[in-house]
Amino acid sequence: MQPEGPYRFTHLLGGSPVGKAWAAIDEQGRFVSVAVLDATVAAAPGWREAFAEVANALAQSPDGPPITYADFSAAAPWVAYAAEAGPAPEKLFRALGVEYQPVPAAPRPVSAPPQPVSGVPQPVSGVPQPVSGVPQPVSGVPQPVSGAPQPVVDMPHAPWAVQSAAIPNQPPAHPVSAAPASSAPASPAGPAGHDVAPTPATVSGPPADVPPFDPYAAPVRRIKPSAPPKRRTGLWAGVAALALVAVVGGGAGIYALGSDEPGEPETPPTATSSGFPAATPLAPGLKPWAQAALRSPEERALAVAGPSMVFVEVMFTGYVRNKADGALLNKAPVTFSRRCSGVVVQHEGHVLTNSQCVQPTPDVLVGSALNAVANRLVAEGSLQAKDTSTYTRSRLNTSILTGANAADQPESRLYGQLNIAKGEVTDSPAIPGTVVRALPIEAGNVALVKLEQKNLPTAELNTSASISTETSLLVLGYGTTDTSFRAATYTVLSKSVTVTGVDTSTPLNPYRINEDLGLYSRGGIAIDPSGRVVGMLDNDVLRPDKANRLVVPVSTMTALLQAGGVTNALGKADNQYRSGLDAYFAGDESTAIARFDEAARNSPTNLLAQSYRQAAVDSRGSGDDSGGSSWAVPVIAAAGGALAVAIVVAVTMLLARRRNSRF
Repeated sequence: MQPEGPYRFTHLLGGSPVGKAWAAIDEQGRFVSVAVLDATVAAAPGWREAFAEVANALAQSPDGPPITYADFSAAAPWVAYAAEAGPAPEKLFRALGVEYQPVPAAPRPVSAPPQPVSGVPQPVSGVPQPVSGVPQPVSGVPQPVSGAPQPVVDMPHAPWAVQSAAIPNQPPAHPVSAAPASSAPASPAGPAGHDVAPTPATVSGPPADVPPFDPYAAPVRRIKPSAPPKRRTGLWAGVAALALVAVVGGGAGIYALGSDEPGEPETPPTATSSGFPAATPLAPGLKPWAQAALRSPEERALAVAGPSMVFVEVMFTGYVRNKADGALLNKAPVTFSRRCSGVVVQHEGHVLTNSQCVQPTPDVLVGSALNAVANRLVAEGSLQAKDTSTYTRSRLNTSILTGANAADQPESRLYGQLNIAKGEVTDSPAIPGTVVRALPIEAGNVALVKLEQKNLPTAELNTSASISTETSLLVLGYGTTDTSFRAATYTVLSKSVTVTGVDTSTPLNPYRINEDLGLYSRGGIAIDPSGRVVGMLDNDVLRPDKANRLVVPVSTMTALLQAGGVTNALGKADNQYRSGLDAYFAGDESTAIARFDEAARNSPTNLLAQSYRQAAVDSRGSGDDSGGSSWAVPVIAAAGGALAVAIVVAVTMLLARRRNSRF
């Protein structure tokens, strides 16, 4: 498990005896580094306060790293810094007076189990020594000291000692035997917070158990005792070695099985490297983990609906003529596009979108065509740019758009794109489509489109949704920040909105919201907290800016589907994907990986299934599906065998020694 916090932790940067440094991504997709104080250390007296005060002191210093966000009250307190602040967590841990070891470029095996550290570690005087292996856990319970505590000579002070009087200046000592008053003073604390045993006292005079000299005693004993049996030093050393191997190996195996640290982050998968049938790198149109709090209900709702979003583009080609005599205003044909959003409602390729986008009324078509002619005349130098609006308005009521012949309809081509989309794309990944049915503005302004591709990720309509004022919803629709219209790139945007009112003056009962996603969000959707669709976005003609803040109720959408003979139904891949999301948000990464594999295989355009599969792999960490290290179980078994052999040999030797002592 990763540390708690509003971040997605990607990999470990380094460690110290009291905490770790992590690399992470915040809710907006920005890179940060996070210093996390171990929960056990935080429970020890003084450490939580020291951690907070040192972090604040560093942030207030002239060249100190500013704090992006922090939570000093968490079970494991943490501080986040922007990635450009450099190794800020390392500075924090070193300012606490503890050693810090960055994670090496290549992982190295652990040669010994971590050793517990008692009390609050003290800084080491002199040149700091590197810390090998993984950071050590800290035991927060002080150990009793028998006898009088010994004074510490020349104890170096930590940089934060003068700032926090509540932080203990002396570490709890290990249990030591009582020493006479003349014992030498204790040496400073050793590396990584281990106390160095006091120097043994120097004792003057003869030992108390030596008998007084007897001048009448014989200088040589008359009876020599038999020599003691030869000690089996080598055999006992072997037994001790076996026991040591058992303890070290068993401890390392248990530590590996219980470790929750994620492994090194894997390279983001592509459709080729991960074995999925799609042929493009992973580029989902929506990144829920960057647009909502991590592992939140909002992220899950966006993840459910996000894959079904469609970018819709219709390209019109025709000739502008005078209504009266059919004369051409411009001899060359004009081509222009209308772009909007849509949503897949049936996995065989049926999409709901905005009618005025895919099948606009004649006046809208003529206005767009005249604007295209005006732009062409500006490029040719026969019209000034400031006069384009006047040119269009003056000819709007007297012009028509036709095909090559005056009696023909203009040509139209419709394409849909999932995930990240680009304008004026007519080949793959754009999917050709046709308009099946379209409702006029007064009837709901919703159109049914059939794309020529199957196994598309599908959204579920909430036919029982009840919307009222102050209801909170999430809205999704395509948008762009590019200024060049022709080849602009579009991604799915999302926003949390509130219903400001329901319009009961029409039979449709549309409702209005307080936020807008932009010009191209028409045909986008409003979803409930479970990710089901409750309405479609449309422009509000009553507003001066005509913003897309009107929502057509889901009842209008379902009525159009029924008229077209289409049922809103989830496919096999949709159910597998939702099952994977259930497992992922419940913390069952192994099940999530398997479900996302199946969903991505059966619906290749669902790139979010592949993205969440990788997120599940990263959350579980490296190793097998059980979540533990693959070598841990055999190491523990071998250690147990070595310990058993050591016990048998030791018992045999003791029995043999007892028999020999009887004779």
